[in-house]
Amino acid sequence: MTARPPDQDVALHLLILAADAGEAAQVAAHFEDASYALVTDATSLRTALRAGPWDAALYLFNLAGLTPAGALKVLHGLDLDLPFIVIADPADEKAAARAMRSGAHDVVFRDRIGRLVPAVEREVREARYRADHRATLAMVNDSDLRFRGLAGSLPGMVFHLQRSSDGGYRFLYVSEGSQRLFGIKQHELLASPKKFFEAFEADDRRELEAALAQSAASGTPLDWSGRLRGRSRSGRWVDLRSTPQRGEDAHAGGHGIVNWQGIATNITTIKETEAALRSSREQLSELSFHLEAAREQERERIARDIHDELGSFLVRLKIEATLLAGKLPAEPPALREKARSIESLLDQAMGAAGRVARELRPGILKEFGLPAAIESLAEDFSQHFGITCRVHCDDDLDADPDTSLALFRIVQETLTNVAKHAHASLVVVRLRREKGSIALELRDNGRGISDADMAKPKSFGLRGIRERVHSLTGEFTIASGEHGGTHVRLRVPERRGAETTATDEVEDVQRKLF
Repeated sequence: MTARPPDQDVALHLLILAADAGEAAQVAAHFEDASYALVTDATSLRTALRAGPWDAALYLFNLAGLTPAGALKVLHGLDLDLPFIVIADPADEKAAARAMRSGAHDVVFRDRIGRLVPAVEREVREARYRADHRATLAMVNDSDLRFRGLAGSLPGMVFHLQRSSDGGYRFLYVSEGSQRLFGIKQHELLASPKKFFEAFEADDRRELEAALAQSAASGTPLDWSGRLRGRSRSGRWVDLRSTPQRGEDAHAGGHGIVNWQGIATNITTIKETEAALRSSREQLSELSFHLEAAREQERERIARDIHDELGSFLVRLKIEATLLAGKLPAEPPALREKARSIESLLDQAMGAAGRVARELRPGILKEFGLPAAIESLAEDFSQHFGITCRVHCDDDLDADPDTSLALFRIVQETLTNVAKHAHASLVVVRLRREKGSIALELRDNGRGISDADMAKPKSFGLRGIRERVHSLTGEFTIASGEHGGTHVRLRVPERRGAETTATDEVEDVQRKLF
């Protein structure tokens, strides 16, 4: 319990402990607009205190059966912080001193009764300050309990790390999560922040110190992750996130006091998931590479069959048709006309077979290089679809076989997409070297490509292009052009053609066939 918080604009409510009502009235008369109640023993005092609130208690000496010490004991038993002032005769100086030792706030002697009102106002004012302080302290304690409860329930360690002006670190606060996360108790980290840094692997520790220095210097948030050391925690990953707060003495360069209030969390599961995902992607990439190699081998087989079987068959058929046409009689002329038509159809079939074989097996790629192969592909594309295709290539470009074949297939797939979807009349292909890389661009003047088109789950052509570029550790973008059409751009590392690759065997077959 506490006394009623006094207000200077409200009349005082006094509790007067006296044996005589007249004396009590005389004391109360010293206060303007003060109300009071008279108590004469411990029982009535206890009852009055419980019925409060009161601003102050005034004790008049020589109250039979209730000493100042006894009255104060009643107040303390009820947990009251109530100003208690003793009014005594000068002859009672020793008894007044005992009252002060028992806990009275002040003693006013009757011959100096003028001190009574200022003394009461002072003690009431101080009691108000004490009440305010207790209320504030209770709020702080309540807030601290809530914070500690919240911090303790978080899946990690809440911390307040401070770097002093001399560059040393210390923890001003760490939550109970320090034990779970680092295996270090709170008081140990508070006493020795060095244990926090030593909990990380040596390389990661240096990275953490550099990250803290960079965060302090730039004022940017700390977002860092590293590995813990130790037999029981080896391989565990911890993530630190915090925003720096510079002290008044901090200045450019990060010198001075800097505080980080943030959270450290266990991200081992996330890291393991990321590693598993990377491994899965690498396996998928290897599978894609294997499937692409298998497709190239199948293309070689089909091209070889077209060349060896179908090509030979068509040639023999053309020879037979020519011999037969030479033996036909002049009349009727329709027979000779039909023979010439058959020869024309066979010529077209042989041309189509050659074109298909070239698309399946770009033998020119091995013999004359990537620029010549792309120019030949563009020429066939223009003749077959009636779409103008202009090619600009660096003539001295010399890529390794895998890169050349991948870029050739990318151009081939892109031109096929243009023919199917773009409704274009012009395609421009540019192939050039750029600072150790090979840059390939294709632009058309068609309808362009939308985000919805690129997001279609069955866009296997685009997916295949991305896979090829990824296998070459390159970069790929596709978007609608500023003035319409579609713009495809990719860049891959330049590797010289002398390197031996997995496609050499396929290329040897192509050279033999063509």
